[in-house]
Amino acid sequence: MLHRFANPARFLRIAAVVQPWCAAICALALAAGLYVAFFASPPDYQQGETVRIMYVHVPAAWMALFAYAAIALAAAVGLIWRHPLAFVAAGAAAPIGAAFTAICLATGSLWGKPMWGTWWVWDARLTSVLVLLFLYLGLIALRHAFDDSDRGERAAAVLALVGAVNLPIIKFSVDWWNTLHQPASVVKIGGPTIHPAMLTPLLLMAAGFMLFFVVVLLIRIRSELLARRLRALRLAQAHAAEPAAATRGPVLG
Repeated sequence: MLHRFANPARFLRIAAVVQPWCAAICALALAAGLYVAFFASPPDYQQGETVRIMYVHVPAAWMALFAYAAIALAAAVGLIWRHPLAFVAAGAAAPIGAAFTAICLATGSLWGKPMWGTWWVWDARLTSVLVLLFLYLGLIALRHAFDDSDRGERAAAVLALVGAVNLPIIKFSVDWWNTLHQPASVVKIGGPTIHPAMLTPLLLMAAGFMLFFVVVLLIRIRSELLARRLRALRLAQAHAAEPAAATRGPVLG
């Protein structure tokens, strides 16, 4: 099944059809989510209006984890099956995941100050998410650290797989250690414990963030594939011009 989408030309055709639909649905989901989050959902009985940061912070945290999991999966596919698009997808997803992680940390600090009385604490959840941001930055830097792009892609893929061990640490840190973060209240056995009036905008924002990730990922993959095609054409033209220049011989003054 994956081999059908490994062909860059076929992928470009499919992405050209899927991308506008995802962008339209993304805009609708984000517009609905923001409206419900800031105008229709009630304030929290303890946190008041500050709870509205949750509607950006939590989806950004989910996407930070999801994007890295997608990168690790693409890295494994690239290393094992040599799919031509796998390394491209992993490289395209890294900056997006880093942006979601930075948003998660920034909004978490804004939320933590009024709730905890401090911008930052070195608890297990916050520290492991900070490590995730450093992993993203490491992937981006390592990918461009080699003159040979293939070596850079493989090195970044290995780092992505090694760094995937941090994902369960982030997820279960609130259960394994004593942290200021509350336990899971949406994805848990027995169903969500959050009120539907707050769960609805949270899920709408999560859907919007997910579709935003897909749209930007498709744009970045398409741009990279087109850039590689352009470089290949220029290289082919340069090679074709070399024999012609050699046959003309030196120019005598």
